[in-house]
Amino acid sequence: MREITAENLPDLARGAAVLGTGGGGDPFVGRLLAQQALAVHGPVTLLDVDEIEDDALVIPTAFMGAPTVMLEKLPAGDEVLNAMRAIEDLLGRKATHTVSIEAGGLNSMTPFVAAAEAGIPLIDADGMGRAFPELQMLLPTLGGVKASPMALADERGNAVSLRTPDNAWAERLARASTVEMGCSAAVSLYVLTGRQVKDLMVPGTMTLCERIGRAIREAREGHADPVAAAAEVLGGHLVFTGKVGDVLRSTSGGFARGSARLAGLAGDAGSALELSFQNENLVATRDGEVVVSVPDLICVLDTDTGEPVTTETLRYGLRVSVLGVPCDPRWRTPEGLALAGPGYFGYEHAYVPLPAVEV
Repeated sequence: MREITAENLPDLARGAAVLGTGGGGDPFVGRLLAQQALAVHGPVTLLDVDEIEDDALVIPTAFMGAPTVMLEKLPAGDEVLNAMRAIEDLLGRKATHTVSIEAGGLNSMTPFVAAAEAGIPLIDADGMGRAFPELQMLLPTLGGVKASPMALADERGNAVSLRTPDNAWAERLARASTVEMGCSAAVSLYVLTGRQVKDLMVPGTMTLCERIGRAIREAREGHADPVAAAAEVLGGHLVFTGKVGDVLRSTSGGFARGSARLAGLAGDAGSALELSFQNENLVATRDGEVVVSVPDLICVLDTDTGEPVTTETLRYGLRVSVLGVPCDPRWRTPEGLALAGPGYFGYEHAYVPLPAVEV
């Protein structure tokens, strides 16, 4: 158990955006929301998974929608707590804890807002070990946990509650509601017991985010290679270094979809890498050959600063380094690949897992 203050947030947000694989929302917006909540309500208690009771009532929160929209349609600040309170009203019980649904610059900060405003502890874990574009793509889904009852809330004061027969329907109906709310909304879902958090979530995510963010910052301050520092903490592979030459991006169906083409630099000169994304980076193809694909992580970092580059901030001329990072082993099972592997997104190539790296 430890206290998280505003001083911890920059490293946390930076590292979370790296794990967010291009998605999960803008880290600057997320950090500002969390800073405001901590300034008003005080520090947040962060608990290890083994510090919670099995019968704890854990209600997660997040933002849902297209990251490109969230750059201009900023949250009002009360949506997260409104969504959580709507779930509590449905259950007739108050949350004892909250937890992050996914890693990501915004969505790893959202639970700090909920925890601070509700006065409850935050658990050091998340539901993916990364970010994915659709809300059924959580490890609790593999464990049989339903996403609903769930609630969405927007900056206008609208709130929607849903009960669905399965998590695929939860995604479809929540996505439609999010589109009507302007392509971004706060969401609260996947009500968990403490036992389910221990069995089904990825432990230590918040601590890992902070370690990644700190490693990048300290490397930069010490005039070392921040990309190499991040790769070392992540256990990742440097798969490409290049300059962004072209970006195609659109917002459709509540997602930011598109691709970016990179021209190789240094040891990768003469080669090209194409990134395909749907909120998050899904596939990296080098000279026509797939080198990394979901569910493994494709993390894009500014080559000079090590700062994570989200899919909505990819732009022409940016010099970036691309890391491939092995995913949580549960995503590599047949059930995990069916839920979030390349075939689910319509890609015809077979999944080839990245090898593990000694950390």
